[in-house]
Amino acid sequence: MSNVLSVPCPHCSALNRVPDQRLGEHPTCGRCKQPLFEGKPIELTTANFDAVAGRGDLPVVIDFWATWCGPCRGFAPVFAEAARSLEPRLRLAKVDTDAQPALASRFGIRSIPTLLVLRDGREVARQAGALNASQLRQFLDGALR
Repeated sequence: MSNVLSVPCPHCSALNRVPDQRLGEHPTCGRCKQPLFEGKPIELTTANFDAVAGRGDLPVVIDFWATWCGPCRGFAPVFAEAARSLEPRLRLAKVDTDAQPALASRFGIRSIPTLLVLRDGREVARQAGALNASQLRQFLDGALR
């Protein structure tokens, strides 16, 4: 017997019901027909944040970053690879703190890069600083127990 998960579409924000055993079958949105998972982090803004990261049944890992930040740029490929390997069990997303200062303020981001893990729209873990792949995996394993 499978569970049915609610998965927000990163393109149109529609909430889709997807049986958990079908997550790996490249499900598409019932409304806009685009892929629910593309193996890359989603760009979040104040316009789509609550619809995509604030609801649904999958944990959301958010990288708060900025273009001028050297450690952020160094961490970006690690985070992108994590999206390729961890989706669809997790949703990975990015917030540009310069372009989205209201989101940075809302979550009290004081340094970048900072990772947040949300479950049911609530923060369950936070990590400041760039990580390598094994550190990221260790952080996520601990955060998602």
